[in-house]
Amino acid sequence: MSLLGRYTHWLHTRWPAGTVEKLPEIREDGTTAVSGVRIVGDLTGVPLLKFSSDSGARAIRAIVAEPDFSAARRPDLNVLDVAIVGGGVAGIAAAIEAKKASLSFAVFEATEVFSTVANFPKAKPIYTYPTGMTPDGDLQFRSEVHPKEQLLADLESRRRAAGIEPVFARIERIERRDSLLLLHHGAGDGISVTRARRAIVAIGRSGNHRKLGVPGEETDKVFNRLYDPKEFAGQQVLVVGGGDSALETAIALSTVGARVTLSYRGKDFARPKPENVEKVRALVKNPEAPVAVEHPTSERVTTSTGDFMKAAGEHPPGSLSLALKTEVVRIEPSRVVAKDASGSEVDIPNDVVFTMLGREAPLEFFRRSRIPVRGEWKLSTWAAFIAFLAFCVFLYNWKANGTVNRYFQDHRLFPFNVAARSDPSTLAGTLAVSARDPGFYYSIACCLAVLLFGIARIRRRKTLYVTAQTVTLTAIQIVPLFLLPFVLLPLLGH
Repeated sequence: MSLLGRYTHWLHTRWPAGTVEKLPEIREDGTTAVSGVRIVGDLTGVPLLKFSSDSGARAIRAIVAEPDFSAARRPDLNVLDVAIVGGGVAGIAAAIEAKKASLSFAVFEATEVFSTVANFPKAKPIYTYPTGMTPDGDLQFRSEVHPKEQLLADLESRRRAAGIEPVFARIERIERRDSLLLLHHGAGDGISVTRARRAIVAIGRSGNHRKLGVPGEETDKVFNRLYDPKEFAGQQVLVVGGGDSALETAIALSTVGARVTLSYRGKDFARPKPENVEKVRALVKNPEAPVAVEHPTSERVTTSTGDFMKAAGEHPPGSLSLALKTEVVRIEPSRVVAKDASGSEVDIPNDVVFTMLGREAPLEFFRRSRIPVRGEWKLSTWAAFIAFLAFCVFLYNWKANGTVNRYFQDHRLFPFNVAARSDPSTLAGTLAVSARDPGFYYSIACCLAVLLFGIARIRRRKTLYVTAQTVTLTAIQIVPLFLLPFVLLPLLGH
């Protein structure tokens, strides 16, 4: 792969499916292009339980605070104050807050309440990060780590205590008509349309599971979720993916006695929780397994011969083998054919495959509801892109001694008409000299962009890692790319 190809892969294609995930366009406060519709939960871009609960409660408070909502509100049995689509953590948190605010509301759920948690594997430990965060509203979490069954029981207990009962119906689309929102039900719900003044969409990533796109993926031995790991004890299992769900599936299966191979096309795990990565590494280094040796397609593959094909079939029940930098080529009844980093094909003896690649967002729902999907270009998008590209070419030429730059110099246009101070050895004099350079303003603009976007990013994702990463990048932009070339070094030189 070329240098450009490797950079592109690192920059844009680190998702399990190899593409950047498409999500609905959402403003920072959760509002959308359809007036009165807010999106909360996973689809805001932060798939954590505490953020989901927090976003649901905050959405109701924001709606209640809207002047036109309170001013125009009047009792109407045929119109809900708020329609909540989705009965997960975010939806129930919103419902609890709506009940506290004495709003008329309904929660519409297509399958089962808290379905994401309910469909986790048995006894799976679920982490409620960030540790220092207390969500808004009354849907709280007792500790930072819960077994799946305990968390589900706690959530159900809080839902019942609040008196929240969902309406089991599938909402196909939301339509804005005059001052109301019309929620169109799916076939068989008994009601065709529900009218509401506001709507909260809390459906999460409930779209289709991502696919590998290889022959054999539609066979009965391929699954995209794990419910009871014990069903696969003693079997040859291939788990495909590099996220938390893939690692947790591999851990659960290996600990009940399955022979597990975890295939991921990356060279290391960058996205999962550190706890899951450590558990995987501990299982790979299980002292009861055969000798572990290095292999080019896996970090430490459990084998006694160094042969990857044999490693996948010979490690004992309850062991875990990592096959990094591999991609599945095809799935057959008794084996899986994968491709390693060199392009060579290897056979993995196999009874069952778990493709833990996550889900696509339910984009058709948003398209039907006329809520734009991020990354989908329209004519206006192309026009804006061309205009912005032309502006960038002009700006760069202006600051980089191009034709535009020379024209501005010849005609003494900004910034070449800025007067310089007589003593450049002072800080003010140095700044005056730098102020005659277009690059000075270009660099200031870059610093402001990084700073403002950084502040917005930290506010949106309040985690220690994001804060540290953003502060570091901002400091790199300001110190070596602005202060050093335009202030400190010129001042020392003068």
